[in-house]
Amino acid sequence: MRVFEIQESFGLDSLRIAERDMPKPGPGQVLVKIKAASLNYRDLLTVTGAYNPRQPLPLIPLSDGTGEVVELGEATSRFKVGDRVCGIFAQKWLYGRPTKAKLATTLGGPLDGMLAEYVCLHEDGLVKIPDYLSFEEAATLPCAAVTAWNALVTHGNLRAGQTVLVQGTGGVSIFALQIARMMGARVIVTSSSEDKLERARALGADATINYKLTPDWDKKVRELTDGEGVDHVVEVGGAGTFEKSIKAVRFAGRISIIGILSGTTTQLNLIPLLMQNITAQGIIVGSRETFEEMNLAFAQNQIRPVIDKVYSFEDSIEAFKYLASGSHFGKICIRIS
Repeated sequence: MRVFEIQESFGLDSLRIAERDMPKPGPGQVLVKIKAASLNYRDLLTVTGAYNPRQPLPLIPLSDGTGEVVELGEATSRFKVGDRVCGIFAQKWLYGRPTKAKLATTLGGPLDGMLAEYVCLHEDGLVKIPDYLSFEEAATLPCAAVTAWNALVTHGNLRAGQTVLVQGTGGVSIFALQIARMMGARVIVTSSSEDKLERARALGADATINYKLTPDWDKKVRELTDGEGVDHVVEVGGAGTFEKSIKAVRFAGRISIIGILSGTTTQLNLIPLLMQNITAQGIIVGSRETFEEMNLAFAQNQIRPVIDKVYSFEDSIEAFKYLASGSHFGKICIRIS
């Protein structure tokens, strides 16, 4: 079978098609013919070596993929041949809190990922795809959608009438916009692109801010919320945006720290966090239980993931380059078979 591997060293130049033996499912495992995969920023960092420079190579990248069950190992009970399935991000994080041991089982590093024609996974590390979604649409869910759901619903306890600030228009941010609107919340979106802001408004954003035209976007957020600030901030910028996020959130509000697009290190004044009772929490995807809960809500409300482009398997490197450009709106997918 064909796979893409990060081979002898990190970098897109070392990402190549290779042949591997067809995997055989053991006890409790299923063989999945992969139909589609999607890219996350983590995948780009993994390929370039920025995520874990000590990651053993070769490695099949991509944590998110979907396909069809084609063979069952012994003692399997969750699936049957022909079922449409999706891998979960951390194969042993089935429920409850994350642990180091559970997060050592993530696909696309340290475990081989989904950029392959076939994968063999334990049945516990898979969920069924909602019937109304295509393979490409479902491939966008495991990281970006579950992260947004975990931030706003599982931990954030989002309620109708609250206000959410969403930074940017990448995969997590667009899912956060869709989830917040589904829950009856008001949404403010920031971006440097007027075209992307227009598309965000078409998806239901109540207000938008071009942060290039309005560098003090935190003040604009306050203005849009009658001086109160937002209830939730979906923080994907990192070091370059966190201080403004603190200024944009309301008293006793919540900042969900998800991305590091503008850096990882910043000097932080702790007084506002303390005196305004602000909760800042790191979010790292979610469990299988969270994934399945989200799928039920998505199916009930017919939420359709936003896909910017779909690349062929052979053009996977071009998909990574497009992700690196930052030009995408929503998710980037790869059709594998």
